[in-house]
Amino acid sequence: MSDKIAVENINTPGRTNNVDKAKYTAMKNAMLATLPKAAPGMTAKEAKDAALAHLPDDLFPGGATSGWWLKCVQLDLEAKGMVIRENTKPLRFHQT
Repeated sequence: MSDKIAVENINTPGRTNNVDKAKYTAMKNAMLATLPKAAPGMTAKEAKDAALAHLPDDLFPGGATSGWWLKCVQLDLEAKGMVIRENTKPLRFHQT
């Protein structure tokens, strides 16, 4: 059984879900290494493309499931105040 970590979702305050800790941590590190620290930030597609180079292939072979994990981590980091969602179309994200 793998280790789990509780994640939040900015869209459902007060609710948490448990997810795989290794995949969460890998994606979080990749996002924080690539997301700019100021506006205008990156779109979700740009963030995913940038994060792929930082993800371990044993956890994300060929980038598999990276889009789901990017969204999971993005929503958690927004809830924790570490990532900001800009009110643009398409949505853009940056670190606080």
